[in-house]
Amino acid sequence: MSERARVFNLRPWQVALGLTLLGMALGCASSSTPEPAWPEAPLPAYPSAEQEVAPRGSSTKAEPAPSSAGASPSSQLAKEYAGRATVQELRGQATYYSDSLAGNHTASGAIYDPRKHTAAHRKLPFGTVVRVTRTDTGAVTYVTINDRGPFGSNERIIDLSRAAAEDLAMMKAGVVKVLVEVLEKSN
Repeated sequence: MSERARVFNLRPWQVALGLTLLGMALGCASSSTPEPAWPEAPLPAYPSAEQEVAPRGSSTKAEPAPSSAGASPSSQLAKEYAGRATVQELRGQATYYSDSLAGNHTASGAIYDPRKHTAAHRKLPFGTVVRVTRTDTGAVTYVTINDRGPFGSNERIIDLSRAAAEDLAMMKAGVVKVLVEVLEKSN
């Protein structure tokens, strides 16, 4: 028996067990994985499918320009697409992105900027321009699809940037009923 084992009056199996436990403890401490950098605010639950209204095809009916309660005057999309004919209509609920997602990449590769009029949709091609109308107030905004989502509830059909959500005055409500009108599909 070694001199140290005699001092503590330990048997060899006790020394081996102690070293094994010490090694396991050190191994666990060094192999712990860091916590993921998740957003501080909880993200809303997202839908998995949308409720579509039959496509209008090549409708020639033009929609009226947005009212002052609708799209932001600074929105270039509102200026360019106001009065355009609708290609397809979708009805459901809209949510908006958490501010903590600013700077992250979207599914299209673009960086999410809360000040831009962008949105996520499950199926519409990236670059598609849509008019979003809040059905209870008539507020309108125009956005370009550059991300995928929302995922979760079947009722949620579009996830808006902060700028677009502010146009619809939905910051307090969080989830609102909307009419989404496809104005120009990207290829």
